[in-house]
Amino acid sequence: MTLFGLALETYWWWLILALVLAIAEIMVPGVFLIWIGGAALITGLLSLLFALPTSAEFVVFAIAAVGAVYAGRRWLAENPIVSDDPMLNDRGARLIGRNVVVVQPLIGGEGRVKVGDSVWNATGPDAPEGARVTIVGVEGSRLKVEPAED
Repeated sequence: MTLFGLALETYWWWLILALVLAIAEIMVPGVFLIWIGGAALITGLLSLLFALPTSAEFVVFAIAAVGAVYAGRRWLAENPIVSDDPMLNDRGARLIGRNVVVVQPLIGGEGRVKVGDSVWNATGPDAPEGARVTIVGVEGSRLKVEPAED
């Protein structure tokens, strides 16, 4: 096979793929591509050492990819990534416990509340406009509120 006019043995393709996947993992972290890159690295090294036929390389890659992903998932389950801010990507959950003001009366269990500079749909007991309520939960994009305790 050739790349830019250079003849490359098939193991080079696997090693290049491993490098590309490692770079992609760095650029778009998702803790997944690195395991597939590891499988490509294993395939490239085995192909280099044993001069495997192309069909065997694909079988090795498939087995190594499944094994690497399984091992990676297991390792991550045993060693979870601890965050200083576990609610970073869950904006609604970050609001729980905050006191907010009702801007559209809660009538029949539904209304709107002002959170910072935005207005959210809310559900909870009836409350007049201007009343202070506490966010106690989130249901989709709707905040669950209860009367604030003064």
